[in-house]
Amino acid sequence: MSDRYQNATVLKQANVYFDGQCVSHTVLLADGTRKSLGVIFPSTLTFSTGAPERMEILAGRCRVRPAGSSDWLEYGAGQAFDVPGDSSFDIQTLERIDYVCHFG
Repeated sequence: MSDRYQNATVLKQANVYFDGQCVSHTVLLADGTRKSLGVIFPSTLTFSTGAPERMEILAGRCRVRPAGSSDWLEYGAGQAFDVPGDSSFDIQTLERIDYVCHFG
C-alpha cells in the first residue's frame, strides 16, 4: 500500500459525522475514483452504505459487525474489510483509527 496519492484533488470541506467522532476529507483521483481519508475517534457507530465500500485501516484497531451478523471481527493497521452497497455496519474503535474508504 502506498502512503500517498499522486495527481489527486482534495476537497477542503471536511465531512463530519456523529458529532465529530468521524472526520474525513474527500479525495478525487485523476481517473475519477473517489475516496475518503479520515479518522474515527474511540466510539461505537453505525454507518450505512450506498455504493460498495472497502475500508482500509491505516492505523489503530477496531471491531466491525456487518449488517445481519452477530459476530464482531477485529481489524488493525494494514488490514481492510468490504461492505456491500445498500447495507450497513457497526464499528467499534478500540483506539483512534486512520482509514481510507474506497468507493465503488
